[in-house]
Amino acid sequence: MDATSVQHATSPSAMDLNELIDSLVASHRSFVDDLPYVGASGCLAATRSLVEEEVRVLEERLSGEEDCRRLMRLKEWLEQELVRLEPWLNERGEPRPSWIVGRQVPPLCDRQRLLMTNALDLEPSDSMASRCLDPGFDLVSLLVGLYVREETRLAHYALDRYLRLTGDYSLMRLISVFAVCRCLAGARRALQRIAPGREPAFLMAEIMMECRRYLDLADVVSNFRFPPLIIGVGMSGSGKSHFMAEIVERLGAVRLSSNAERRRLFGIDPQAVAADAAVDIFTPEATDRTYQRLASLAGLLLNAGIPTCIDATCLTRAQRQLLRQQGEARGLPVLIVSFEADEETLKARIVKRAVRNGVDSSESLAVLSRQMESFESFSPEEGRNLLRIDTTEEHVGDTLALLVEKRFNLSYSGS
Repeated sequence: MDATSVQHATSPSAMDLNELIDSLVASHRSFVDDLPYVGASGCLAATRSLVEEEVRVLEERLSGEEDCRRLMRLKEWLEQELVRLEPWLNERGEPRPSWIVGRQVPPLCDRQRLLMTNALDLEPSDSMASRCLDPGFDLVSLLVGLYVREETRLAHYALDRYLRLTGDYSLMRLISVFAVCRCLAGARRALQRIAPGREPAFLMAEIMMECRRYLDLADVVSNFRFPPLIIGVGMSGSGKSHFMAEIVERLGAVRLSSNAERRRLFGIDPQAVAADAAVDIFTPEATDRTYQRLASLAGLLLNAGIPTCIDATCLTRAQRQLLRQQGEARGLPVLIVSFEADEETLKARIVKRAVRNGVDSSESLAVLSRQMESFESFSPEEGRNLLRIDTTEEHVGDTLALLVEKRFNLSYSGS
C-alpha cells in the first residue's frame, strides 16, 4: 500500500463497510419533508430521465463500433425493463437526494486497506449526484464501485447487510436496472476525463479500459439468469447461519433469515441482541407467519432473477415444502442444505455463544431440546435435492461453497 492509501485508510474520517451501510440505512429511514424532492414525477420518470441523459452523453463520446453497438443494446434493454417494471417503480414513492448531498464524503476502507477515495464512488460534483433518485441508487453506487474493483465478496456482504437491516427486498426487482444505469454513469465519467486536444495514447488506453469495465459489468447485470433456491436447515448451534452467510459472500445471493424476518414482523430491530417484545414472537402462529413471509420474499427474489438463500431452522416437512415450492413452481433448481453436528457439539457451541454474549445459556439449551424433539426427518422426495454437511469437519465453508458452485455452476464476478 502506498503512503496515500495509508493516509486515507487510517484517516479519522474514513469509513469501513459496516459504518457506511449503517449510515445508508439510517439515512434512508429518516427522510424529512423539506428535502428538495423532484415533485410528483415519481421514481419512474426520474430513472427514465437519468437513462436518457447518460445514454445521450455516451452516444456523443463513444466512437468505437463495437462500443456503440453495446450501448445501443443496453439502451434497448433499459427501455424494455422500464416498461416492464413500471408498476414496481411507481410503488417506490418520491425520489430523494443522494446520501452524499450535504456531507463531506469520506474514503471507504477495509481493515486499513483503501477501497475507494469516495465512499460511494460518486463525487458530489458528478451530474448523477445532483439528481433526486430512488434511495436504492446509493446502495447500487456502492455495489458497482466494489464490483468494478473486483471486490466481489465485499459487494455481496454489503448487499446482504443492507437488505437484512432494511427489509427492502422489493428493491431487488429494480436493482438490475439501477445497476446498469450506474454502470453507464461510470463509463460516462471515465470518458469525461478526456481533455480537449489530443491525449497521449497511454492515457486514452487507460480511459477506454475503465469505460469498458463499466460496460462489461452492465452486460453481466443485464443478462437474465435462472436463479437457484438454497434452503439452509439446522438447529441451534449447527453453524447454519454462519455458513449460509459465507455462501452469500462467496457466491452472490440474497439471504432471507428467519430470525431477522420474525423480528421485523413484530417491529423489532433485526440486529437486536435480544428480542424483548410485548408479545411472544415464538408462538406457532408467529412461526407460521414467519415462514409465509420467507416464502413470499423468496418468490419475489426468484422472480427478479436473484439467487436466494433461506436461513431457517425448518423443523417440519411442511415448512420445507412451503419454501421448496417457491423454486419448484418456477422451474428453478432447489437445494436443501442440512447443517449437522452431534448433540454434545451443539450444546457446547450454545454455551460458548452465551458466555460470549454474557447471557444465561439455559433458555437456549431448552430451545435446542425442543427443536430436537420436533424435527421431522427428510422425506425421500426431499432427499433428491439434499446436501448433508457435518459442521464439525475441517474447511466446511470451502467444501460447501465448492459443492454449491459446482451444483449450480455459480461463479459470479458481478451482480
